[in-house]
Amino acid sequence: MKARVTVTLKSGVLDPQGKAIEGALKALGIDGVAKVRQGKVFDIELDAGDQAAAQRQLSQACEKLLANTIVEDYAVAYE
Repeated sequence: MKARVTVTLKSGVLDPQGKAIEGALKALGIDGVAKVRQGKVFDIELDAGDQAAAQRQLSQACEKLLANTIVEDYAVAYE
């Protein structure tokens, strides 16, 4: 089973890297950029028997390693 985990900063958390990207895009003359937030994407292949087992495994992986749940949110999409 394949899954994609997307980790992003929570909405109230300052994103200095996103701000830097936003400024760079404007400096390059790319107009219309109102706000940039950056994150991480993990493509993961699992040997789980079913989606419920995969969901348990990925929740553990996110809670323990992939995301800092104090300042980050994560979402899992299955392929």
